[in-house]
Amino acid sequence: MINLDELGKKICIIGCSSSGKSTLAEKLAVKLNIPAYHLDILAHYPHSKWERKSDHELIAAHAAILKKDKWIIDGNYSVCIPERIKEANSIIWLDTNVLTSALRYVVRSLKNSPERIGRLPGAKNEFRLFMLKQILFIYPKNRAKYQKLMSNCEKLVVSIVDMKTLNQYYTQWNLQIAKCKVATER
Repeated sequence: MINLDELGKKICIIGCSSSGKSTLAEKLAVKLNIPAYHLDILAHYPHSKWERKSDHELIAAHAAILKKDKWIIDGNYSVCIPERIKEANSIIWLDTNVLTSALRYVVRSLKNSPERIGRLPGAKNEFRLFMLKQILFIYPKNRAKYQKLMSNCEKLVVSIVDMKTLNQYYTQWNLQIAKCKVATER
């Protein structure tokens, strides 16, 4: 397992929706005193039903973050991922089982908690059929793109393929356990 101090000051967290990216980003931000940025929040208009901003707006906000001395950025967004990986010291890839992520998405949507880390400010409804489709059908197709990106980069890549391993990292890094349910292997 990778030690916390090996991650550096610019950490990229990618993976399937509802795999725990935002929660991990926040826990690491507190532990390492590094600001966390959630791309879902940057990419959508607050107080909307997850209305997407233009690629231009997202790229500009993303570029401003990359110029900072330290950051933790969680999210994918293919339009800006190559630049983020280029600038990152390390990449944490939460490549968990998509069925587990789909179940986590449905549960979090039903809870509809205003305190959820990574929640869009002012969002009234968490559930979108589009997101369930993304998790079950689009992410598995994107996995090959991420594998290629990870194999071609010369950065530290921490690949986490199940919730049990994620919880082990929470323990090793002395982060508050996020109560991640253990998933079966792919």
